Amino acid sequence: MIRNRTTQIIFQTIYCTLGLVGCIACLGIFDNIRAIRWDFYVHFTNISNFLCLGVMFASLIQTVKKKGNGYVTTAPVLKFIGVLGILLTFLVFNLVLAGAEGRDPQLNWRIGSLLFHVVLPILYIADWFLFYERKQCKWYYPLASAIFPLAYALFLLIQAVILKFDSSILIPTSTTPLIYPYFFVNLDTLGVPGVLMWIGILAVAFIAVGYLFLGLDRLGKRKG
Repeated sequence: MIRNRTTQIIFQTIYCTLGLVGCIACLGIFDNIRAIRWDFYVHFTNISNFLCLGVMFASLIQTVKKKGNGYVTTAPVLKFIGVLGILLTFLVFNLVLAGAEGRDPQLNWRIGSLLFHVVLPILYIADWFLFYERKQCKWYYPLASAIFPLAYALFLLIQAVILKFDSSILIPTSTTPLIYPYFFVNLDTLGVPGVLMWIGILAVAFIAVGYLFLGLDRLGKRKG
């Protein structure tokens, strides 16, 4: 683990700078500044990256203010949840969505996609391993992490209710309903049992991977 304050500031500054570029890209400003993407808030990719960027900004402020070397200690629970959320974003996109049938491969190489799906997830997870002291994670962190996907699913349900479950409202430049940005929350095709099953799978996956990271945290301390 790296306790050097200067190294931390450099790393965090790079991340925050790239994160801001990614945010601009997800708004579609690079494509057309007069036609900002208003649907950015429904995508889990963006939500998870926004969470991570917020935690990293707070970490940067804390690091700048401290006078000497030491571990990063900013919002450890949110940091842990962010690690799991951004890992899910990284794995689902690169293993499933990037090569999905009908998807233009060129879209995977756009700056926003590369930053939010590859570069920033790797940097954020590396930050947790490099700059946070080991054996500080609590036993309930993995359980708390399940709140993230559950809150996201609840948010989508509330939006669907507000829009009266109108699946004719589409995400711009796509055939995907705004209220169902991902297949596993599509009530029209999966029904209530199917959606609940997928939400349960995601929650269990978060908890399981969370305990894996908890084990890595404890293992790292023993080796130290």
